[in-house]
Amino acid sequence: MSRRRYVARGVPGGYRIWDNKVRRWWGDVYELCSDDLLVELNGARDFDKVTALLKRYRAMKR
Repeated sequence: MSRRRYVARGVPGGYRIWDNKVRRWWGDVYELCSDDLLVELNGARDFDKVTALLKRYRAMKR
């Protein structure tokens, strides 16, 4: 099994997504662990699905 590019890491206030390839944070801080977003980023990377998931998780922060 290959190494995953995107992984969720706990930070104060929630979770952030770490990009192993470029070794930096990707996206915002999320209160809930975004498993379906990670699966999509590590899998098919469909732009429309990723955008919809990002909107959903940003709306949950409000």
